[in-house]
Amino acid sequence: MVGLIGEISLSLSMEIRNARPEEATYLTELSFASKGYWKYPQSYFQRWRQELTITADYILANGVYVCVCGHTICGYYSLLDLQEDLSISGVVLKAGIWLEHMFVHPDNIGQRVGTRLFEHMRDVVQAQGLSHIHLLADPHARKFYEKMGCAYQGEYPSSIPGRTTPYLVYALALKGPTGSENG
Repeated sequence: MVGLIGEISLSLSMEIRNARPEEATYLTELSFASKGYWKYPQSYFQRWRQELTITADYILANGVYVCVCGHTICGYYSLLDLQEDLSISGVVLKAGIWLEHMFVHPDNIGQRVGTRLFEHMRDVVQAQGLSHIHLLADPHARKFYEKMGCAYQGEYPSSIPGRTTPYLVYALALKGPTGSENG
């Protein structure tokens, strides 16, 4: 019973809010720490340096949200709105909303931070009246996204040569004018 009470009090102390430009450096550090949880080779981090770096301008230009546990940022996610299809190295990313980043601090993995972030993201996108969220996930995170309801679509080439990353799509249940789900 103690574990359950601890989990309830932890979830009650989580707050999700918009990221602030001055938090960019910390979010970058959190990105690298979260990736480090999976014990990737150091050479991967050199390749990911640009992808994982969050800037103040990035925060101002995109939907970036942080999860605060107590007084510390314990996770974040960012959404990217692609206005048209984007072709990168022969791969086409479809126009629409993309989950570009979702990272949880290693100390908070397993404490439902990712679940809370995903639910918040879903609600933000649904409030905009959009029907799908696209994402390219870290291979270690694929099962988490599938558990959250994302459908696996296939593999896309990674920025790491010889490696792929899962492409998943989350379909939102759209609400009709009466609040009921449209099918």
